[in-house]
Amino acid sequence: MTEVATSDQLLMVIDPVAVRADGESVRIAKDVLSAGATTKMCLPQGPEEFVRALERRGSRRPVVVGDDRALVRAVSLLHRQRELAGCGLSVVPVGGALSLARALGVPTGAVAAARAVLEGAERRLDLLVDESDGVVLGTLGIPSPAAWPAAPETAEPGRPWLRTCQSLVRTLVHARPPRALPAAPGPRPSRLRVEVDGVTLVDLDQPVRAVSVSAGDSGVADVEVRPVSVGAEAAPLMARGRTVTVSGGSFRYRADSIVSGPVRRRTWTVWEGAFGLTLPVA
Repeated sequence: MTEVATSDQLLMVIDPVAVRADGESVRIAKDVLSAGATTKMCLPQGPEEFVRALERRGSRRPVVVGDDRALVRAVSLLHRQRELAGCGLSVVPVGGALSLARALGVPTGAVAAARAVLEGAERRLDLLVDESDGVVLGTLGIPSPAAWPAAPETAEPGRPWLRTCQSLVRTLVHARPPRALPAAPGPRPSRLRVEVDGVTLVDLDQPVRAVSVSAGDSGVADVEVRPVSVGAEAAPLMARGRTVTVSGGSFRYRADSIVSGPVRRRTWTVWEGAFGLTLPVA
């Protein structure tokens, strides 16, 4: 469902990360928005100021200038305050992580995105909400444990000599002639139970490579489970439903570019039309 965004009173909430990443795009967005609407600019310096800026928006329509994390932060805050129903959001994507905004249909250029804020229409989109009130705007994925990258090696604060020793060891190791190493094993499969609307899609006796869950604007989530194949490639298992529960061994999941967990059980429920996002008119 779409609704023309008519408010000409805007609150431009600028993520400081966006200023550091691409100050020129932030300036362009400010110029375009200020030329087309009465715009108040806010540059919060931390999460608490970000919260206060949205809480004090009054009748102004908030425009988040930042990357995917800034957008998720704004939606999460308004969801926890149960104000999403009456507060449509706009976003001008600026920064490094913009895949979520792009997937939702927001232009990633500063000029096009700012014009969409002024000339676009509000579209109501679904949210995935878990039992701890966490939200997912796009797609969440559960890869097998070995698929997560290891943490980078770092020296302890205040001990620069350790970093020097680590660098020397790496230099000596790399100076040795290389020798053949056995092939690294592939990612270990996960053993998870995936239930959709109370019906088991896959159980603990069937190892899986990956699970993905996504919601759009249809009131249900699309679930795909990729089981481990033996010989021929195994066909993915597909289902649709309003609630999705994953349980079993400890697992992490990636949602909207943010990694959470580990947890042993998590249930996501579709909230139909939960938030409004201003998008270009088709």
